[in-house]
Amino acid sequence: MRLDKTTALVTGANSGIGRAVCSHFRNEGARLLLTGRREHPDSAQPDDLYVPGDLNDEAFVESLAREAAETFGTVDVVVLNHGLQVSGPLTEMAYEDAKNVLHSNLLSSFLVMKHFAPLMPATGGSFVLVSSRLGMVGKPDEVLYSAAKGGLIMLAKGAAIEWASRNIRVNIVAPGLTATPIIEASIQRREDPEAYRAHREGQIPLQRLATPEEIADAILFMASKESSYITGAVLPVDGGYTAA
Repeated sequence: MRLDKTTALVTGANSGIGRAVCSHFRNEGARLLLTGRREHPDSAQPDDLYVPGDLNDEAFVESLAREAAETFGTVDVVVLNHGLQVSGPLTEMAYEDAKNVLHSNLLSSFLVMKHFAPLMPATGGSFVLVSSRLGMVGKPDEVLYSAAKGGLIMLAKGAAIEWASRNIRVNIVAPGLTATPIIEASIQRREDPEAYRAHREGQIPLQRLATPEEIADAILFMASKESSYITGAVLPVDGGYTAA
């Protein structure tokens, strides 16, 4: 019960990594405030508070923070797991797509941090931002996504120093390629799914994709008191991809 008597906000809670985080946190005793774009998610349980909305909208984030304060009083843990990926050559990227990638990954996270840090108790709290291996290395056709996820890393590092005196820890978990429903669907759309899967796994030193549960394990560690002396850190969970 590593999160007993704590309240946690999880964004992007509806599937994949977010769903695995919810399951882990629930099993460890946390009360959950969840948000996502779906009106009726199948990941939420009766004891959870699920509030659908758009984290790019500051008015919605403010209302979510008010609801959290009215329902729970304080929020101990915030997991920022939402995001948007748009791929393509930099010179062919539409400006609207570029704005959406930056807003949905970086600026929306800033809004949540801005409005939820004041809700953390006097004893402190923990933010865990889910970035990506692509926030640490460059890759063709992923330039804007890498910029957004790299910005998320620096957002976390700066906030970690700014809020250290309040004992609010801010850390990054950077997943590698993970077998989420979105990734699995993308693989199945390929002309030869098994060959494409083998090719992608061959680029990873551990020779396989991560499971959502393995990413959630790392997020749980960063959220809990087991990491109480860690802040401003980036934890790659990528099978060795960024070390290679």
